[in-house]
This record gives sequence, C-alpha cells and structure tokens, in this order.
Amino acid sequence: MPVLTQTDELHSIERLREQDLEEARAIQSVMLPGQPLRTFYVTISHEFQPAAVVGGDYLDYFLLPDGTIGLYLGDVSGKGLPAALYAALAVGTLRGVHKTGQTPARVLSVLNERLLLRGIPGRHSAIQYAIVDPLRAQMRIVSAGMPGPLLIRGGECRALQLAGIPPGLFSGITYDEFTLELLPGDSLLFCTDGLTDARNINGEDFELDGVKDICRRHAADSPIDLLNHLFSAIQDFSKDCLQWDDMTAAVLHFAPSSTGPDVSPIAQ
Repeated sequence: MPVLTQTDELHSIERLREQDLEEARAIQSVMLPGQPLRTFYVTISHEFQPAAVVGGDYLDYFLLPDGTIGLYLGDVSGKGLPAALYAALAVGTLRGVHKTGQTPARVLSVLNERLLLRGIPGRHSAIQYAIVDPLRAQMRIVSAGMPGPLLIRGGECRALQLAGIPPGLFSGITYDEFTLELLPGDSLLFCTDGLTDARNINGEDFELDGVKDICRRHAADSPIDLLNHLFSAIQDFSKDCLQWDDMTAAVLHFAPSSTGPDVSPIAQ
C-alpha cells in the first residue's frame, strides 16, 4: 500500500474541497428558476452570476394557485459558501410560506421571525417580494434593504422608493406594502447591488445611473434581451477587474397578449 506524503494529502483535501464546492454550486443552481416564466400577461427572465463558485444571492418566481405570480429576490450578507448556506435557509423558509396566500408583508414578517429562531449571528438577508395580479393589472411589493426595483415605462426608468429592515436582524418587524398599477408594456427590473457596485480599473462604480441608462436604451427589448444588454455592459465596464460581489437580476414584463392564454409549465 503506497504511503501518502503530506503533499499528496494536501492535494487530496483540495480535490475533495473542489468537489464539494461544485456539488454546492449544482445544488444552488436548482434553487433558481429552470426557465423563463411566460403567461398570457407576464414574461419573466433572470440572470445569476455568483462572484465565487457559490453565492449569497437567491431568486425565484412562480405561479400561485389563485392565478397570481410571485417573485422574490434576496441578497445575503457576506460572500461564498456561508452566504450560500444562509440563502438556502431563506429559500427553504420562503417556499414553506409563499403558497399559503399570505400577503407579501406577512411573508416577510414570517421569514424574519423564522430566521431569528435559527440564531445565526452576523447574518441577515435583504429581500424584495412581489405578487402580481395580472387580471387586476397590479403588483403588490415589499422591499427590505434593497434598492428599487426599477420601473421601465414609456422609455423612461425610475426607481420605486421603498424601504424596510432586512429579515434576520430584529424581532417584531412589520413591513409596508406598496401597490403599483401596471400599464401594458411596463417592465420591472429587480437586481442586487452587485450590478450597481461593479467597479472598473479606475475605481469607479457602475452605479444605479448606469443601470438606468441601459434600461432606457433597451426599454422595448424582451426581458432576456434587456438582461443580456445589461450584463454585457457591466462586463465591458469592469473589464480586467475581479468580480467581488454576486450579480443577480430579473426582468418582469407586463403585456397582455392578443393571442390568448399560454401559461408556461412553471408553477412551483
């Protein structure tokens, strides 16, 4: 039986670590939507680019039993595997409550209390949770610790001014809901701060204005095309700079079709 040297043991440990990270990446990928969501009224696409093998951003969108559409986007404090594990905890909690018909404000309150029960110090999660009622052309949304989302309407782009305390910090927090009346052709961009904080070789950030500019110039594009333009612009801006934060975004487009209902199979 060959005797392993210390170098051999270190290489073996490193290989096992790489395998574990790859498995963690595969597990995290299945927590994301498998494909865009398309219905008679709404189209949603997303992009997820972790800074490391795994990251602390999380995202999902889904059809609910009453015909409404839910969407959440979260950003865990910290980076790497610990943040990814906390993100998995948040996703598991959300999936346990989002199908119950509770309001976005109540869903975040439940998330907050359940994260606190876990007692993980130094961790919390910024999040936005929205429910779209396509028949009423309304979106109800709660935002806690994240900017926006951005409303793209008529070639213009503005950030919705929403505020809330990220879940996982304090007990007894309540959240205020904002209701947005949707117009045909409206799009909404949900994104984590990894996009706005992307940095170039001169130490400049892409910033919210950079995101708004891309949204204005590609306001008429499909969700997937808009995301492609946005991430391409950020990649060009931060060329030769290491990505240090996860970047995740989703675009929701509201446009009732004249061809009749065509609901995608996504209904988680």
